[in-house]
Amino acid sequence: MRSAHLNPPPFIHQTGGSDPFDPKVSGWILPWDGKEEMDVGFIGVPLSRSSISASAASEAPMAVRQSWRSFSTYDVDHDVDLFPLKVRDLGDIRMHVTDISLCHRHIEQGMKDVYEATARFPDFLPVIMGGDHSITCPSVKSFAQFHSGKKIGLLQFDTHFDVRSLESGGPSNGTPIRGLIESGTIQGENIVQIGIHGFANAAVYRRYVDEQGIVFFTMREVRSRGLSAIMEEAVSRLKEKVDLIYVTVDIDVLDLSFLPGSPGPSPGGMFSWEMFEAVHRLGKEEQVKALDLVCLDPFRDVAGVSVKTAMHTILSFLSGVCLRRRGVEDSL
Repeated sequence: MRSAHLNPPPFIHQTGGSDPFDPKVSGWILPWDGKEEMDVGFIGVPLSRSSISASAASEAPMAVRQSWRSFSTYDVDHDVDLFPLKVRDLGDIRMHVTDISLCHRHIEQGMKDVYEATARFPDFLPVIMGGDHSITCPSVKSFAQFHSGKKIGLLQFDTHFDVRSLESGGPSNGTPIRGLIESGTIQGENIVQIGIHGFANAAVYRRYVDEQGIVFFTMREVRSRGLSAIMEEAVSRLKEKVDLIYVTVDIDVLDLSFLPGSPGPSPGGMFSWEMFEAVHRLGKEEQVKALDLVCLDPFRDVAGVSVKTAMHTILSFLSGVCLRRRGVEDSL
């Protein structure tokens, strides 16, 4: 697509392979020609200069694209083949080298261009690959503007509250939720956070979360009640209050042993299989209309564990989307 705020996909995988009966994701997600109808658009947002801790999350969109050749399109866990779903690569939002505020304006305008270009596709769903968590604030702003008149809810997987002071920290990966609340984009009572971790947040920010009416579930609650029960409560709560749901996955919610490739994971975090099941559940929800995944740092990764985990998370979500479009429940 043509946009002053979007660069085309950085490379194109060769299609085909040694086994014609085993299609790979690399031959399934193709660049969008700007015309054909599609179900899902993959958009990279390579920004991480806004990270509180040094991060190479700006390299994540490229690393995730390179992992595509390692994955099949078939989800044996839920007996779903993703191949019929039309997923296209729309490229990366253009970044400025040093100006974070300008980068955020580019994200907001670039996503606006995406929504306008795909407005004729009523079921279009963006999958946005960060970048650090600062990208979620401008991305959700654009999402809310496009869906003007709709009440927007946010479901966040995260170790952190991400409500740090904008005055002292500016638009960083520690402030996206506060930025959305203080800009009037989303009301605190329409935000649910899952995976909040001990010894990773300040008491003053817990008080802010309580004051704003944000509902959060700690990892201790996830362990004691089970993620499935937490998910049911979270989704039910949002569906009662909002029209559309934006899902943001800060990959640092995963346990450090499962996710070395991020500045923020902690011991005792979520297991990767729990994340796969959670996003698959969300993919099936009609009100879920966007997903972003942030804070993956390929430069910290070990043997590709984190990059592949991130891509598996995206594919698990799309598996749920496939079932949504087919109007059927899991067969397994």
